[in-house]
Amino acid sequence: MNVCIIGAGYVGLTTAAVLAKLGHTVHCVDENEQKIAALKRGDVPIYEPGLAELFTDHQSRLFFHHKQIHVEADVIFICVGTPADSKGKPDVSYVNRAIADLTPHINEKQTLVIKSTVPIGTNERIYNHFKNEGKHIHVVSNPEFLREGSAIFDSLYPDRIVIGLREDDDRSLSIMQALYAGIHAPYIVTSLSGAEMIKYAANAFLATKISFINEMARLCEAYGVDVVDVAKGIGLDGRIGPHFLQAGIGYGGSCFPKDVTALQQMAYEQNVRPYMLEATKTINDTQLNWYVQKIKRTLGHMSKKRIAVLGIAFKPNTDDIRESPAVSLIKKLHAHGANVIAHDPKAVLHNVDVKQANTLEEAIAQADALIVATDWDEYKQLNWAYVKQMMSGNVVIDGRNCLPREAIMNAGLNYVGVGRG
Repeated sequence: MNVCIIGAGYVGLTTAAVLAKLGHTVHCVDENEQKIAALKRGDVPIYEPGLAELFTDHQSRLFFHHKQIHVEADVIFICVGTPADSKGKPDVSYVNRAIADLTPHINEKQTLVIKSTVPIGTNERIYNHFKNEGKHIHVVSNPEFLREGSAIFDSLYPDRIVIGLREDDDRSLSIMQALYAGIHAPYIVTSLSGAEMIKYAANAFLATKISFINEMARLCEAYGVDVVDVAKGIGLDGRIGPHFLQAGIGYGGSCFPKDVTALQQMAYEQNVRPYMLEATKTINDTQLNWYVQKIKRTLGHMSKKRIAVLGIAFKPNTDDIRESPAVSLIKKLHAHGANVIAHDPKAVLHNVDVKQANTLEEAIAQADALIVATDWDEYKQLNWAYVKQMMSGNVVIDGRNCLPREAIMNAGLNYVGVGRG
């Protein structure tokens, strides 16, 4: 098929690469002229494992345009961002602008697919907009469920494909199935609003699991219990499952924080009190402060202490620092007077008056304490005897409960985890 993707961000570029791999011709459109120029040169502006390789392997089917919508496309995707506004509501101005740009060009033979995470009712509003313009456009809600760091795998081997349709749409499902031919996953076919709700509910539930285990970590610490054992003990229950039960310094990124808040706001608008969402957000908002207090108790004081913080991205295998707990931690330590040296394999600090080391050795050398804030494999596989030799102090603070505690202690270092007794 001939596909046009509006929005060359994380979702748009991943979708473009995967559809090109599936054999489709893909035209990617974005307002950012510099980004389009870079893509035309073969430079991928984000780090995602396997993405650059897909772009190289299928470059003959990938085309990039500045603002110019590919009007001959069979399927048009909208993959623009919906960041939170000042009140925590999703800002759909980029979606509205894309719809306005499309309106003069789109025709009834084309299928419009909304992949952006949008408030419930947005797809119906878009359908009605075109209807008022005298155009009967088939609008599909097809939310993404990609994890940054494994987005290519998640796209090619998804748990499910959610398709939201209007009741009178008897054409679009077969088009979407043809578009995704080669990808084997169950289809969840629902209404336009149903698909929108599934996206928000999925992210809110995953965020809730993280906040739940972080609250359990606080209780475990109070009672001298290891939260890792608790997570294993409940995670083996098939009704609960092991995923998203790793206690740490909190969730971040471009999705969970804004989507939990957005769903809260949508609930308030319908006079529904979202108690669980409120608790999920409150726990996450206070988790980092709770852990900083633990760091202060461990170190005695932070003033002028050299602290190596390993990790800047909000999670491993990405360079995304949006709402990153690691960045927030770095700022808090710096505010407490610590001499922070940060490191990350891919992410870069912005607008923070803290040194970023070029190498792990540079970050760790002469450190009074080492904090792992993002669970990159590079950090989990460190030679702890060598780390001990490089450090001035002996404190290793595991902010993600991802490090080998026994190996660290056997190297003569003091291990401090999250809720580990």
